[in-house]
Amino acid sequence: MPKVPFTFRGLIVPVFSPFNNDSTRSLNLSIIPQYANYLASKKVTGILVNGTTGEGPSLSLTERKMVAEAWANAVKTTKQHLMIQVGGAPLPDVLELAKHAESIKADSILCLPELYFKPSTSTQLAEYLKLVGSAAPNTPLLYYHIPMFTNVNVHMGQFLESLGETIPTFVGIKFTSANLEEGAQALNAHNKKYVIFLGNDQLINAACALGMDSVIATGINMLPELVFEIFNEMKAGNLLKAKEKQQQLTKAVMVISQHGNWVETMKVAMPLLTNINVGPTRAPLKVLPPQVRTVMAKDLQILGFQVKL
Repeated sequence: MPKVPFTFRGLIVPVFSPFNNDSTRSLNLSIIPQYANYLASKKVTGILVNGTTGEGPSLSLTERKMVAEAWANAVKTTKQHLMIQVGGAPLPDVLELAKHAESIKADSILCLPELYFKPSTSTQLAEYLKLVGSAAPNTPLLYYHIPMFTNVNVHMGQFLESLGETIPTFVGIKFTSANLEEGAQALNAHNKKYVIFLGNDQLINAACALGMDSVIATGINMLPELVFEIFNEMKAGNLLKAKEKQQQLTKAVMVISQHGNWVETMKVAMPLLTNINVGPTRAPLKVLPPQVRTVMAKDLQILGFQVKL
């Protein structure tokens, strides 16, 4: 068993990093307490900082610490679980971010694989994560499996089966993939020893049907009620209702994401569907032209969502 307890199950929201609309896209940390309170008001009890949605790899080491600290302060009030993504940087920086996350009392750490000298086997991946775990020996560690971004294709079922007790703090994975057969193998590894967070907005009901009980999905930012409805209907065994709600969410995600990169489009949708303005994206992502917002707003209204024009 891991040395550190990890009892969180349910929904975690990967939060956007808020930027000012200036030439450097400087951080707008002042909005984070309002952002945390908004999510808490929607009964969202978990936060993921500096992930893909949060443009973590586009932030400097100092900025990543600043964002993490701002959320650590905010969750003192809201009592949300704080997960910090520390990967996507040179290994010395990853280790420093892991130490920092532990120093600010993050509840858990999520880590991408090495992105240049990529692991190609379970053993190589375990060795990398062991280094990260050693840098934060008192904080639960999860691996971030997102092969469409990382091109690291280690099979998660086989990886978890092979792990043994090599990383004392290791508790699970964020599984951002449409391969639910692999996801099911990961879930059942070592008699369901590890928590598997699905990272796909469009497969929540399907993953719940397989037995997954935890989700990290961007849509929770904009449409928290809808995501909760899918999740809760599945837990209650109301499969048809859950399917109907999942179709609503999938249609919303599709009309949003058709306009560009996932984060580019989701950042446009956020102020259309909520009172939180997280600002523009930062290079290398693009800021989408104003007409995208107009089309997106119209498409969301046609689907029956209330938008802020």
